[in-house]
Amino acid sequence: MKKVILMMFLAFGFNQVSNAQVDFGIKAGVNYNNSGDDSVESLGNDVIDGAKAKSGYHAGIWFRGDIPVLGLYVRPEIVYTQVKTEFEQAVGSDDYSFKKLDVPVLVGKKFLGFANVFIGPSFQYILDDEITFQDLTSDELDKFSVGLQMGAGVEFGNIGIDVRWERGLSGNEAKFADKFTVDNRTNQIIFGLSLKL
Repeated sequence: MKKVILMMFLAFGFNQVSNAQVDFGIKAGVNYNNSGDDSVESLGNDVIDGAKAKSGYHAGIWFRGDIPVLGLYVRPEIVYTQVKTEFEQAVGSDDYSFKKLDVPVLVGKKFLGFANVFIGPSFQYILDDEITFQDLTSDELDKFSVGLQMGAGVEFGNIGIDVRWERGLSGNEAKFADKFTVDNRTNQIIFGLSLKL
């Protein structure tokens, strides 16, 4: 009897997986730091007042597959992101920009036939960082970090629009010689446009 019940559950599970819909597409958008969370700590005589703004853009690909029975979906993404921060000084302003690869893995729920909400971790790897302050380069850089994304979106046909909040969970600090350190931990609002292919 137990074998019959097990076989029934397995058959039901395979049927659900075979009926699961898988979508994929491309996406792009803009990122904006919503709280000026970058912190700058002076380690020498040069004093930098702090981050004025942080904005950038992103582009990438996404996949989405239904989770059978639960009525949820999982949406992993691979996204290239570039972000720039401007630091104000007594003698002017300087830019610090970095490029990273983001891999959010989101779990979401569709409702009303066109809307959805989602949440999940975002794994990040910094590819490159640049600063214009006195020709400095970062001596130490935590290239790997983990964050959290949550948000909501709407879909009309093959077009999707979403807004999400991302917060870095692990420390991500760049050190520049004896001058200062920059905390790259993300705390931003992300506006995205996606196209289902």
